[in-house]
Amino acid sequence: MRVALYARVSTQRQAQSQTIDQQLRRLEAHVRAQGWEVAPEHVYRDEGASGADLNRPGLDALRDRAALADLDVVVITAPDRLARRYLHQALVLEELAEHGCRVEFVERPMSEDPNDQLLLQIRGAVAEYERTLITERLRRGRLARLRAGTLLPWIRPPFGYRVDPDRPRDPAGLQCDPYAAAVVAQLFEGYLQERTTLTGLVARLWASRVPSPTGNAAWTTSSLRHLLRNPTYTGTAYGNWRREVPSRGRRSPLQAVGGGLTNVPRPRDEWIPVTVPAIVAQEVFDLVQEKLDRNRAWASRHNTRHHYLLRALVSCGLCRLAATARTSWDGRAYYVCAGHASTPTSPHCPSRFLPAAQLEPLVWADLCALLTHPAQLTAALQRAQGGQWVPDELAARRAALREALRQTERQQDRLLDAYLAGAVELAAFERKRAELAHRQQALRSQQRQLDASMQQSLDLAAVAASLQTFCAQVSTGLASATFEQRRTLVELLIDRVIVTHDEVEIRYVVPTGSGHAHLPFCQLRTDYLMLLMAVMGAASASW
Repeated sequence: MRVALYARVSTQRQAQSQTIDQQLRRLEAHVRAQGWEVAPEHVYRDEGASGADLNRPGLDALRDRAALADLDVVVITAPDRLARRYLHQALVLEELAEHGCRVEFVERPMSEDPNDQLLLQIRGAVAEYERTLITERLRRGRLARLRAGTLLPWIRPPFGYRVDPDRPRDPAGLQCDPYAAAVVAQLFEGYLQERTTLTGLVARLWASRVPSPTGNAAWTTSSLRHLLRNPTYTGTAYGNWRREVPSRGRRSPLQAVGGGLTNVPRPRDEWIPVTVPAIVAQEVFDLVQEKLDRNRAWASRHNTRHHYLLRALVSCGLCRLAATARTSWDGRAYYVCAGHASTPTSPHCPSRFLPAAQLEPLVWADLCALLTHPAQLTAALQRAQGGQWVPDELAARRAALREALRQTERQQDRLLDAYLAGAVELAAFERKRAELAHRQQALRSQQRQLDASMQQSLDLAAVAASLQTFCAQVSTGLASATFEQRRTLVELLIDRVIVTHDEVEIRYVVPTGSGHAHLPFCQLRTDYLMLLMAVMGAASASW
């Protein structure tokens, strides 16, 4: 019998208090009572891992081992150690069963009897409800303590402060770190000196061998800007000042739009102030903010003295970073990859400077050829009409939504059966039924939005005639277009120009609606979360 053990605790504090070792001792005792033996490499543990997430190193290793058909049984103390959500429990149990591995719970033994399976499902639903209830209580408790001034608004203190190890969230134990606080004060005063920039301060810190707040040898301009923008150093920290929302942007021009979560500020009246020791005077902080705003407005990226046809549209195909435009002392313009910036922590990009005198005419000629001979656009529309333009991500999301809806319906049926059998009280039944109904409504709303996006993506044949008209309108004045007109057209029709050694990839986007013909695609990009509302193509050329 090939046996594996799995144990999990939710917090590092539980891990330090030997809770996970207690689980393992109970599992080993159960295994010995069964007369089984467990190899050391078949003991899997997740310390400080939430049961609401399946992304756990120990669980992943267990699933990978089971996929090799190398396990017969997995022993776990209770179902909530496997997962806090019933959907996750069912997914993992079904996956292990497909590989010939069964799961045995020590505290709550289960068989294949339908009553036991129903009880397991009810317990999984109750565990999920309990987790939601605990999360909400913790959130409200944190807010109450923040308002009372008895809780610090961050887990790790900002650079310049240190906390009492025994009371890391107690404001009474917060103190200024003498060395780090002196560095912070010097940074604020140094930035106010004439001609001092963030890059210059980073160089000074590197020369002085001052480690960054994360312990790295070198600082970055972004971390330094974040420090100088932090109002905590004036003596007031803020809690409840931001919230999580779905991301509507992309980290890099070469990454997909959307995906993941991001933090946005809450309304100012919802912020909760907490008094902390001050390091910088309010007047100094205000002067630093004014200089940061002024330098941002006068940054070189906003300089329009020189004409760059592909400004903010070029990326390096080697390091995937953006390429900025610059002009040398003798008047020659180049697009230079941001990876050329010499920093101690990032490698130097081997790409060469891209002469604007060669790159811009190449891209403009390809754009003119596309508009005067729109056969590529027609072919792209035909592929889109055949369904080839529906992204795999959309199809996967639709399948996931359908499965979630089916799962919610099954949970409603099981909840009703449990209530009729007397296993659930009326109050709990009504509360859980309302929760499931709200979840089902939200899933159906997401499904309607997704179906609308997919239908819009497949209904592109109707715009073929308008595309022909658009190309005819813009192609008549290509030869005599001024720089401003060419720049407007480039912003409208090109998403990105990617240069890899001597190859150039041009990612086009052509407006498919009447209102889109007057807006650059860069302004529409954040609204195209799951599907670009345009016909995109790619063309490669050598130069």
